[in-house]
Amino acid sequence: MTSATATIQTRVVPDTYCDSLRLLVATGAMSQTAGISWAGAVMGTAAGQEQLAQAGVTLDVDVRANDLVLAVVADDPDRATAAIEAGARAAFEGREAAAADGGGAAVAPRTTAAAADRLGGAEVAVVSVPGPYAALEAHHALTRGLHVLLFSDNVPVEEERELKERAGDLGLLVMGPGAGTAVVGGLGLGFANAVRRGPVGVVAAAGTGAQEVSALLSRWGVGVSQVIGVGGRDLSAAVGGVMATSAVRALAADPETRAVLLVSKPPDLQVARQVLASCGEMPVVATFLGLDEAALLGLDQHTGAGRTQVARTLEEGAAKAAALVGSDPGTAVRTSVTDELRERVRRAGRSLPASRETVRGYFSGGTLCYEAQLILAEAAGAVYSNEPLHHDRGLPAPPRSHVLLDLGAEEYTQGRPHPMIGPRARVDLIQSQARDPEVAVVLLDVVLGYGAHPDPAGELADACAEVMAEDGPVVVAYVLGTDEDPQHYSEQRARLEAVGCLVPETAASAARAAAAIALRRPELVG
Repeated sequence: MTSATATIQTRVVPDTYCDSLRLLVATGAMSQTAGISWAGAVMGTAAGQEQLAQAGVTLDVDVRANDLVLAVVADDPDRATAAIEAGARAAFEGREAAAADGGGAAVAPRTTAAAADRLGGAEVAVVSVPGPYAALEAHHALTRGLHVLLFSDNVPVEEERELKERAGDLGLLVMGPGAGTAVVGGLGLGFANAVRRGPVGVVAAAGTGAQEVSALLSRWGVGVSQVIGVGGRDLSAAVGGVMATSAVRALAADPETRAVLLVSKPPDLQVARQVLASCGEMPVVATFLGLDEAALLGLDQHTGAGRTQVARTLEEGAAKAAALVGSDPGTAVRTSVTDELRERVRRAGRSLPASRETVRGYFSGGTLCYEAQLILAEAAGAVYSNEPLHHDRGLPAPPRSHVLLDLGAEEYTQGRPHPMIGPRARVDLIQSQARDPEVAVVLLDVVLGYGAHPDPAGELADACAEVMAEDGPVVVAYVLGTDEDPQHYSEQRARLEAVGCLVPETAASAARAAAAIALRRPELVG
């Protein structure tokens, strides 16, 4: 992974624990420094040291599990030093301010209770520690009467259910495990977007699914009251929808919420019925991607079916929720498929060489990847993805197949930043497609918001232009975000459009455009 001329630099900070979110931020800060080919902020655990070894980084000192390690591979020593300094600033950002707010105390609080005492008035605890310890810390937060955003992964499912049942008894929320997105009381937590307040409450077992519907509702002028991420396993049979049920009931009691939008990959059907039954008189849109629509429509009145609308895509779910609160979603959805987009899709299909017939999708959002796979599979048949449909077996991709990859999955983020933070891995994959004569479309998502890369479109634009040159494939890119996000939605779209990318207005319309171009069926775009 490293060349003979590369500079490898490391820094070990003893007895300095950083949670996974802080490690991601520090890794992203180092990766964004010019001249860096690889960067990693890890704890000195066996797993952390294995990540370093895979990158060709060796340590000349012994490290312990509670030691922070910053490491980079650079093209010269000065840039390596600059990147390490950037990583250190990111890792420790806010600690000095926290000490000052605590009356000059130099030591950060070591327990949840101590942190709650120091802050005073806190209502939510963000827990981001290794999975084996996460449930205990979440229990400590519940004991203090705090809602919990459980960012940690690898929490045993039985511990998740126990936590959520206890939280329900206490009238509190446990958002997660693996909850990357929430908007509570107007405050974005995790990888959230800056969205306007409004009457639709979102309950989501899908991170970028929550971001997509809340961003669409915000861009359409509707807005959201709360966005509650319940974790990807909540609607499974093992967890039983405990927190989705609590979240829906909380929104039903919220005077600002007039309709609820549920978002998930396919849930357990019985669990879905139980959650819908808990909705009471609250109007609900159920966007359970990939779930058999007839199964939900067949529910009787006692399960909430009479008040439930079903949506097949995130775009449709947001539009139906908007209609429930008196907006005109039809206009917004219709304008997402413009005559200009239809014509560009037609021209793109006609101009491609006949050999270019397949789609390659490189996503930072797993839910967006799953939705695109559903849309493409309906139009084209089998699609390979590492985000398999509920009826797939995840078999290797056959020749000349459509391939959609979630690059935020664990196998792609070992030893490198998540693609929302560091786009470099996607740039490499995009550039490689110019050499594949079968590829008709490269399909991308560009996710904005707090915690994401400050200029993802700027990082991707040159690679997109290079791919499309000289009869190369078309790049279809969807930008998820709002103009209130730090990266500014309109500016990010303009960067990609300036180099020739097709940039539809919803993730679903981007997937349909990709299918229409690859299959030479312009009617698929809508």
